[in-house]
Amino acid sequence: MDELTKTEPATIYIRPAKGLAALNLGDLWHFRELVLFMIWRDIKVRYKQTLLGALWAIIQPVMTMLVFNFLFNSVAKVSSDGIPYPIFSFTALLPWGLFTTALNTASRSLTSNHNMITKTYFPRLVLPLASVLGGLLDFGIAFLILIIMMFYYRITPSLTAIWAVPLFVLLSIIAALGVALWLSAINVQYRDVGYALPFITQFWLFITPVAYSSTVISGKWQLVYALNPMAGVVNGFRWALLGSGSGPNIFLAISTAISLVILFTGLIYFRNMERTFADTI
Repeated sequence: MDELTKTEPATIYIRPAKGLAALNLGDLWHFRELVLFMIWRDIKVRYKQTLLGALWAIIQPVMTMLVFNFLFNSVAKVSSDGIPYPIFSFTALLPWGLFTTALNTASRSLTSNHNMITKTYFPRLVLPLASVLGGLLDFGIAFLILIIMMFYYRITPSLTAIWAVPLFVLLSIIAALGVALWLSAINVQYRDVGYALPFITQFWLFITPVAYSSTVISGKWQLVYALNPMAGVVNGFRWALLGSGSGPNIFLAISTAISLVILFTGLIYFRNMERTFADTI
């Protein structure tokens, strides 16, 4: 009788997660305090032993704006859509500065924190994410200068457009994080990324309408131009604050879609390579 009532032990199958579950994005919430700590640490390290400290967040875009004003406005006479060129270029430099700062710090975040990676477990995604979000402080400081410039030039943003500013900031973060995930993972194996990054950002600057208006691009190239995710961010930022351009359109939709594709594929590639970071770095 005992043999008849005896049941077979249950069989448990362990399979790898598939789809979005395999990205384990929920781990970021469990390690949210570590993300905040890493953001604060990156900010402290950035301005440690500097005389001017956070003033560099203002000096860099202001000096770049002055150079652009001389070269593209005074010399080349580039169109600024009827907007005073200093504020025209400075407005574009804010999201661009957020993008490049995030790209430079996040792309090196794994190699610069190799001791943490080899000694303890935590989601490696914390490092590039914290580096990207850390750039928001510099962006916020520079944004105060933009507000002062808008008062000086008597430019009032439209209430029907200003609501989109946070969305374009978010889109800039998405684009930066997506590219940084690719570059940071590649940088673990091939340190050529560190040498190529200055060239990448400089080249990217020239193909983004920061120093000039996107209206100078002929119509037949507008679709190709929209493949640059930062083109949509910069144009949208100017539209939301200065009323320049036509606002959200098919080209912005394309830039947004490209940013999301880069982020999603970057997450997949980063997660696939994550298991080898400790051995390779």
